[in-house]
Amino acid sequence: MTSAPGDSPSPGRGSSDRGFLICLGLLGSIYVALIVALLLADLSFTSPKHLWQALQSREIRYAIKLSLISCTLTTILSLWMAVPIGYLLSRYRFRGKALLDALLDIPIVLPPLVIGLSLLILFQTPIGRAIEFFIPVTYAIPSVILAQLMVACAFAVRTMRATFDEINPRREQVALTLGCSRNQAFWLVVLPEAKRGVLTAATLAWARSLGEFGPILVFSGATRMKTEVLPTTVFLELTVGNIEAAVAVSLLMVMAAVAALLVIRFFGLDEHRGRAGER
Repeated sequence: MTSAPGDSPSPGRGSSDRGFLICLGLLGSIYVALIVALLLADLSFTSPKHLWQALQSREIRYAIKLSLISCTLTTILSLWMAVPIGYLLSRYRFRGKALLDALLDIPIVLPPLVIGLSLLILFQTPIGRAIEFFIPVTYAIPSVILAQLMVACAFAVRTMRATFDEINPRREQVALTLGCSRNQAFWLVVLPEAKRGVLTAATLAWARSLGEFGPILVFSGATRMKTEVLPTTVFLELTVGNIEAAVAVSLLMVMAAVAALLVIRFFGLDEHRGRAGER
């Protein structure tokens, strides 16, 4: 670690700084060590044989397929909602903005089971029953996507707002003065600048959807070969005492999450290097 530019350490300050940094490192390493210990415990409990047996299970293959499809659809829907919401919150001031900002945080702070219960009650109302008349939602595949969307979109919104906040509005204003409409300036100037943020929001929404359990359990149920996704597979395997399969599925989820994080780090780093080269 290096000190900030302009700092001129006084005599005796160097040892004090080292002690301070060592304390920070020790405290932070506790959490890092806990994460590593959890992963090592899972790896030591299972084996490649258990992973192979899990992949051979018809139910688990269905859960993997439904998880991939539902998470991808949830990510697409989250971006379609998060990009405009994040842009409006970042660029405009309007009456009720603080209230809207607080409402968008509700899915983040509420317990997941409460979100699932609220969705279940919503589709017992006249409006919900009218929707159910045309499209079965409760305890069906659409409920899985909706339950994931309620939580994942909130994280995507926060990511997109932070992204637009970091983009200098000057280029957008220049585009407007050159004859572009607000729509053209957004698509041609702002959105290309927000590519990294969009990729981050998509990855975060996908990974969050993959791990969603509480709302799905309440709103969609845990029915084999119907609404079973990977988190509910872990739950179902635990209920029958098949801990080896539950841990194997958990490791599959860990590997998928790590792969998603590596993608965002890799492409984000490449784009950062590209921008540095342009400068």
